[in-house]
Amino acid sequence: MKRFALADRPVDTRALRESLADPGCGGYAAFEGWVRDHNEGRRVRRLEYEAYPDLALAEGTRVVAEAMERFSVNARCVHRTGDLAVGDLAVWVGVSGAHRDEAFQACRYIIDEIKRRVPIWKKEHYTDGTAEWVNCVACAAHS
Repeated sequence: MKRFALADRPVDTRALRESLADPGCGGYAAFEGWVRDHNEGRRVRRLEYEAYPDLALAEGTRVVAEAMERFSVNARCVHRTGDLAVGDLAVWVGVSGAHRDEAFQACRYIIDEIKRRVPIWKKEHYTDGTAEWVNCVACAAHS
């Protein structure tokens, strides 16, 4: 199983969690990012994620590897692409380690760095019929 993956369909979090099981690990932490129905005072109907796959996979894999080395943990991350409805899982991070502190720290590191470094873009579609790219100044200029 890959350390970082893009998925265009729902993610099997149970299989991912089980892939991190290790009798030497006493701590497990996970983060799930879900599509919410609002952002900055606007009602959101759905999200659309796009990625530059080759670069996203390379950089996402690098982020997970950095966390594994830095915190001495085992980790995986999956980010969705395509159209997602309110309530859908958009991103999943799972980490197992000898202790909970390392697992928590690595989980936070991975999600923060994925959002900061990996070329995945989010377009919000609002209930008023409008849409815009968010957290992407260059994308917003082209919409």
